[in-house]
Amino acid sequence: MMVAEDRAPWQNPRILTILMLVFVAGAATGALLMRFGLHEVLHRASGLQGVFARAAAPAPIPPAPARTSNHDAVLNRFQTELGLTAPQTQKLALVLDDYSQYYQSLQDQLDDLRATGKTRIMQILDPGQREKFEKMMTDLAPQLTTGSGAPAAK
Repeated sequence: MMVAEDRAPWQNPRILTILMLVFVAGAATGALLMRFGLHEVLHRASGLQGVFARAAAPAPIPPAPARTSNHDAVLNRFQTELGLTAPQTQKLALVLDDYSQYYQSLQDQLDDLRATGKTRIMQILDPGQREKFEKMMTDLAPQLTTGSGAPAAK
């Protein structure tokens, strides 16, 4: 029988539960933001029309003022469609701010993870292979960013 001391730290049920909750919270936040404003804004900004249109490259992260206006648009839509009171609106604004910061933190962690992976791969390759690898990553970037494969290494 396996004792708690024999397990790797990542196999601890508490850690796994926390990681799952973090993942679910991030996914729910992303889904809400896409549903209530960002999806239309991103597609309008890229000039894409039609149901099946896809961007060849990921949409750039807008500068802070644009994110603020998206945040305000989402908050205004919640306020009008849900008929929120002023205290509810203030509390919801705080929740959205918290989740936005949390989501950005997760994005930063993913960027670090991708960079670490790329660095480790580059250390294995010789100079000629590194050049080919860079070209492969450039060629594969559109496929990797549309969700049809692993995340693109930066």
